[in-house]
Amino acid sequence: MTTIRFFAAARAAVGVDEVSTTAATIDEALREVTAADPSRWSALQERCSYLVDGVTTRDRATALDGVAVVDVMPPFAGG
Repeated sequence: MTTIRFFAAARAAVGVDEVSTTAATIDEALREVTAADPSRWSALQERCSYLVDGVTTRDRATALDGVAVVDVMPPFAGG
């Protein structure tokens, strides 16, 4: 089981802080999310980076086998 945590604009688009998943990849996990604002969530995913157990990636094909936590990090203003 992997915990997907959402931050800033991602949290606002999804409407929750975190979800749990047994998905095989980041992309599969993100497609499972039922967002509060689906169009915003869909557009935002293209711009996010992901911390996979603390390691940054933008590759949504990253496997989640053995991964405890994925943090969804949208672009932040001023950075």
